[in-house]
Amino acid sequence: MSEAELPERLGKRPTPEDIRALVGPATPHFALQIRNRVQRLIAPLPDGDPARVAGENAIADLEELAKHSGDPRGMGPADEPELHDEGRIPGVP
Repeated sequence: MSEAELPERLGKRPTPEDIRALVGPATPHFALQIRNRVQRLIAPLPDGDPARVAGENAIADLEELAKHSGDPRGMGPADEPELHDEGRIPGVP
């Protein structure tokens, strides 16, 4: 996915609908690229602008979504085998 804007969008003031259209199909894999695009779109907007508010909320959502990308590897603490007295795994001689 390119982070460049469409030529017909350049110079136009973004709307909350534009932000929603950009963010709506986001997946964890592309969340940070989309976040960067949203940041560039809302940067020139004044505080309180509806598109800026929508963009700031979308950025927070995208950053959270990005935390869930990739395939976790290994066992977590809840999946570790339980060790007993002599450091042996139950059922393993």
